[in-house]
Amino acid sequence: MKPVADLTPNTFAFETTPLVKPTGFREYDARWWFGHPSSDKAPEINLMGIQALGMGLGTLIRRRGAGPKIVVGHDFRSYSMTIKLALTQGLMAAGAEIKDIGLALSPMAYFAQFELDVPSVAMVTASHNENGWTGVKMGCDRPLTFGPDEMGQLRDIVLGGDFDLTGGAYEFVDGFRETYLDDLVDGHTISRKLKVVAACGNGTAGAFAPEALERIGCEVIPLDAELDHTFPRYNPNPEDMEMLHAIRDAVLEHGADVGLGFDGDGDRCGVVDNKGNEIFADKVGVMLARDISAHHDNSVFVADVKSTGLYATDPVLKEQGAKTDYWKTGHSYIKRRVTELGAIAGFEKSGHFFFGPPIGRGYDDGIVTAIAVCEMLDRNPEKSMADLYRALPLTYGSPTMSPHCDDEVKYEVIDRVVKRFEKMQADGGEVAGHPIADLVTVNGVRVVADDGTWGLVRASSNKPELVVVVESPVSEQRKIDMFNAVDAVLRENPEVGEYNQTL
Repeated sequence: MKPVADLTPNTFAFETTPLVKPTGFREYDARWWFGHPSSDKAPEINLMGIQALGMGLGTLIRRRGAGPKIVVGHDFRSYSMTIKLALTQGLMAAGAEIKDIGLALSPMAYFAQFELDVPSVAMVTASHNENGWTGVKMGCDRPLTFGPDEMGQLRDIVLGGDFDLTGGAYEFVDGFRETYLDDLVDGHTISRKLKVVAACGNGTAGAFAPEALERIGCEVIPLDAELDHTFPRYNPNPEDMEMLHAIRDAVLEHGADVGLGFDGDGDRCGVVDNKGNEIFADKVGVMLARDISAHHDNSVFVADVKSTGLYATDPVLKEQGAKTDYWKTGHSYIKRRVTELGAIAGFEKSGHFFFGPPIGRGYDDGIVTAIAVCEMLDRNPEKSMADLYRALPLTYGSPTMSPHCDDEVKYEVIDRVVKRFEKMQADGGEVAGHPIADLVTVNGVRVVADDGTWGLVRASSNKPELVVVVESPVSEQRKIDMFNAVDAVLRENPEVGEYNQTL
């Protein structure tokens, strides 16, 4: 495939030549800038490139022995159905047998792999990315999705034009939304009268989440639940403070017991308590881990390296015999680790929660998370969400902060940052005025001071950004000190740009 710069100035070439920018093949899914009328940014993929992606994916799943059957679905963006149709054409050219479930959430597509007995999935979604982005979440070994090895193989097949072409088949699966909703609510009934704000940011979850919560017995206050692919208020991202603030305001206005926010493709859930506190998802995970481990002996959990240290230090989890494994950030990484360890749940700070048996099937579903939160409240009828939150040991954590860094250089920058901290540790140096107690380099670098204050830097897996998170069990000032120390190391690299948000 020719790189984007060779094609965009030439309209004829753009319409007749596949365009696929190599950096769109990310660690565990695919994301490209498809283009938007409000932007003059050059596209990174075109429809012929999407067809080539489909041919490559169809070739890969057959070579991996998964067979020809594959579930496809799409989120609610103005161009997502067009993307899905182009992808489907490519898949069929490579012999795929399509089961098209139509408009869907990512977890609905994962569920379809089980319900329809289909090994592979290709969900067209850019999740919470801004309009103009597109992407595909893929897998051929349920409940797992592709990781770096599979994505590298797919990239090489597509960019090398190494396709195995043959005839395929297509079937549209009618009424699958209702099948998915029935499965979500089966066996779940809330006896406590809970008033719940269900915030969907005008994304695809608006067609699913409010109904599911109503069906388990909640009084639901929909917020931005009307599907609108322009995202008129904010991007549907429950990790962004703008969405969390909107949920907070609605919770306080309506006197709700809890606010639940869903991202664009419904695989993540954010939480605001009844007092309007915007609870970062890693803390929600600790609350759920407490609740789960109280009912399941010797519970094993997985948490990503961006997450709070409470998974390892919380006295309640220790008393209940729970153990937590910290692992690489990313839905495919955590999903795979949960399966490998037989963990009952995995938690990401971004709000991806993965519930294994007997709670779930191992994939991330924001509505399953929302139901788990409601059931936790139901099992604690004398306590509010704020009470459960206050019961956690106090730590001072940051939101996820993302300074710009181009895809082509972000991993090189992270390598430099890791080496810089390793040298600081080897030289017996300090970070934020304290000795370095530990460096965790399983995914970027998490530098831990001797008082437990830590800072993480890693490359974003789906956008041209880095990711920075800091936390201190000591004080707000120590959190700020750590951020300043981490940022000072980042600023040694001129490729690092401005943050999307800071402390």
